[in-house]
Amino acid sequence: MSVAPPGAVAAATSVAPSVADLERSWLEPRALRSLLLTVATWVAALLAAVPLVSVLYRLILSGAPRLGYAVFVELPPAGFEQGGGFGNAVVGTIVMVGLAALVAIPVGVLAAVFLAEFGPASSLSRAARFAAKTLTGFPSVLAGAFAYATLVFVTGTYSALAGGVALAVLMLPTVILTAEEAIKGVPRITRDAAYGMGCTRTQVVWKVMLPTALPGILTGVMLGIARAAGETAPLLFTALSSSYWLFEGWRPHLMQPTASLAVLIYNFSGMPFENQLELAWTASLVLVLMVLVINVLSRLVGRRP
Repeated sequence: MSVAPPGAVAAATSVAPSVADLERSWLEPRALRSLLLTVATWVAALLAAVPLVSVLYRLILSGAPRLGYAVFVELPPAGFEQGGGFGNAVVGTIVMVGLAALVAIPVGVLAAVFLAEFGPASSLSRAARFAAKTLTGFPSVLAGAFAYATLVFVTGTYSALAGGVALAVLMLPTVILTAEEAIKGVPRITRDAAYGMGCTRTQVVWKVMLPTALPGILTGVMLGIARAAGETAPLLFTALSSSYWLFEGWRPHLMQPTASLAVLIYNFSGMPFENQLELAWTASLVLVLMVLVINVLSRLVGRRP
């Protein structure tokens, strides 16, 4: 075993930093800058949370007293009536958002597959990508006007189907763009390995890329659903409102005016009757909780490896 000469040991000892040298000094410019930026980030986050917390506090304070089983199984009251609920609005919201998802999810995922894999640099892909990005800032009232012109005007009636189409227009760009980024995030080595095993391009897409990108795709779907659930303007043009149940037994009446939570809140908030105002607060609380749960689920799904 070789032994280092004494001179080399002394030189190494003199170069090695002491414990005091490794301690962080908050007076150093870099450390001070990092501290200030960290504090500023926390302050900005707290300021951004103030509106959310204040809204939730107000909704819980005003809407929680009426929250109970009755409001989910009873119909909205009229005028001077007391009690009642908004069960038909909850059902209508779920049905119309479900119809929108049935349209937007398959179309959005297929479009994302084309944009990310089959023709990422084609002129059609560039045009579709530009249209999807433009639609993200599309005013929701224009989506309602589109569905009104294509369905309500043609069929001659407001309906849940027209409301679902209007909400699908709003969901579609979120699903397309999020799914495209999720598919692009699939490692190239994974695709090459599938091709090396003899898989066709279709098999690679359906058996490798989509399962791998599924958490990101589900995140986009849930964000799109959360946006659609809280929209009011498109439903005023398409589904309008109703004081009756959407279902008769197990048979839905999709081609008739349909109640929704957002429109019920809009209608009841302008009423001069205390009962309707209380129901508007409770419906607002239910709608916010629905959207909040969907957003939290999207974050949890997006964290999956």
